[in-house]
Amino acid sequence: MRRVMLGIATLLPLAAGAQDLQQVYRDAKNYDAQYASARYALQAGLEKLPQGRALVLPSLNLSASTNNQRIDSHSQTVGVSDFIRDARSYGYALSFSHPVYRPQNNASYDQAEYQVKQAEAVFGQASQDLILRVALAYFDVLAAQDTLALVRAQKAAISEQLAQAKRNFEVGTATITDTHEAQARFDLAVAQEISARNDLDTKYRALQQITGKEYGALKPLRPDVKLSSPEPNRMATWVDLSEKQSYPVLIQDAARAIAALEAKKQSAGHLPTLDLVASYGYTDQSASQIAAAASTLSTTSFGLQFALPLYQGGAINSREREAAANLQKSTEDLENARRSSALSTRQSYLAVINGIAQIAALEQALVSSQSALDSNKLGYEVGVRINIDVLNAQQQLFSTRRDLALARYNTITNHLRLKSAAGTLREEDLEEIKRALAP
Repeated sequence: MRRVMLGIATLLPLAAGAQDLQQVYRDAKNYDAQYASARYALQAGLEKLPQGRALVLPSLNLSASTNNQRIDSHSQTVGVSDFIRDARSYGYALSFSHPVYRPQNNASYDQAEYQVKQAEAVFGQASQDLILRVALAYFDVLAAQDTLALVRAQKAAISEQLAQAKRNFEVGTATITDTHEAQARFDLAVAQEISARNDLDTKYRALQQITGKEYGALKPLRPDVKLSSPEPNRMATWVDLSEKQSYPVLIQDAARAIAALEAKKQSAGHLPTLDLVASYGYTDQSASQIAAAASTLSTTSFGLQFALPLYQGGAINSREREAAANLQKSTEDLENARRSSALSTRQSYLAVINGIAQIAALEQALVSSQSALDSNKLGYEVGVRINIDVLNAQQQLFSTRRDLALARYNTITNHLRLKSAAGTLREEDLEEIKRALAP
């Protein structure tokens, strides 16, 4: 058995020079296209605020024009002479407008503030998703490595059992059945090794898609790692957090506020508008159609501009009803987001609690499986156990060891899911996981 354990140790990735979860996450943060897309979406969303602010600020416009005109006049009136005249003119106009009373613009400005909050929440969700995707891909690789190492160790143990069965058959202390059973298990282990190698390569490629790098080795969990319960260790507290601050809830809450302001804006479509306007214009003409003399003209205007919608074919009322319906829809979407977040939080919390209990049970099962294997090997040597008993005990030991590793990985990722559901998952949480990895 010592040789088997030595084989496992040599097949597991070396911690020295291996990459830890934090480094892999930093690589993914600089490479992942999904995260980069979310970052640019945030930049675009932040521009909603200055756009909304512009609706309540003054506007100033400048326009200019130049014109060349040839006038060829042939008169049919007695006493009026024909003439050909080239007329050139140029001018410019400066116009100013400031909204004095436009409730729709004020509502749009308020909407912009919530659109920024929504964009920030969407990016926060994308950041949490990146942490989860990296952690899942990282531990998928470790799980595949563990499976391959255990399959190879199991194959080595079966190979020894097969050799022993052949020796016992040659000296007449065992039947050919023992050899056939060991050979069948060995052939199955070879097939499982091929499948495990392929699965490991697939998991590495999935990690590479996120990070853009190939890793020679990843740091595994410490063999003596002890996973702690969620803090606070109370489901109701986590559920309350998720219903208030999880990113899906924040996104829908902002969407509801935007819909409420949209309803307010459409209701304001019946109200009048008042703008402060001013303009200045200047025109210089060398001639005109009615005069050959040059002239200049400048105009200045200043005043208030009032508008009141009287009838728009029913469009204002229709948009008002549409906005009211969208407000009700966004309210229901917010409630659905709260319920979904609460459900996800409960599931993740129970998965962590049950995972910790499962790890404790599997650790005890591992001790029992090792004792069972030792007893069966001793019984086989003295003739009270047959070869299939030893092979079954070996299978049980390796399956328990694999299940224990998977339970640890799943518990860690479920803890991350729990924090994500509550909106508290941060990069700093990876530092805690790093302490659980081999130094």
